Formats: sequence, C-alpha cells, structure tokens
Amino acid sequence: MKHKRRNTIAFTFLAYFTLFAGVLLFAIGLYNADLELNEKGYYIAVMLLVIVGSILTQKVVRDNAEDDEIIAEQQRKMERNEQL
Repeated sequence: MKHKRRNTIAFTFLAYFTLFAGVLLFAIGLYNADLELNEKGYYIAVMLLVIVGSILTQKVVRDNAEDDEIIAEQQRKMERNEQL
C-alpha cells in the first residue's frame, strides 16, 4: 500500500504563507510603531514565543492522535490473540 501524504501541496503552501504573512505584517506594524527599542524587542520575543508555542502545540496534538490510533490497534491485536 502506497503512503499518501496527509496534506496537499496547496494546504502546505497556505500554512507557510499565512505564517510568513503574519510575521511580515507584525514586523511592519512594529517598525511603524512609536515605541522605544526595548519595547520593540519585547514584542519580537513574544511573537517568537507564540510561533514556537503554536508549532509545538500542533505537533503534540498530532502525535497524541497518532498514538491513540496505535494503542487502539495494539489492543485489538491483543484481544484477537486472547480469543484464539
């Protein structure tokens, strides 16, 4: 059985595009803001933290869903072996 990709190329492109567009618009807004340099640095650090947090959350949710499927399959195999 051939492995099928989970996401289409268009969806992958859209995900990256929205990420980069959001970062770019945030940077433009921050550049035009009337803030001191240390305040701008704080906002950049917070933006990076949010990006990393969203990526990690997405990975954890996906991995947990995959683990649930694997555990369920293992339990079905164990039940079949016990019936024999």
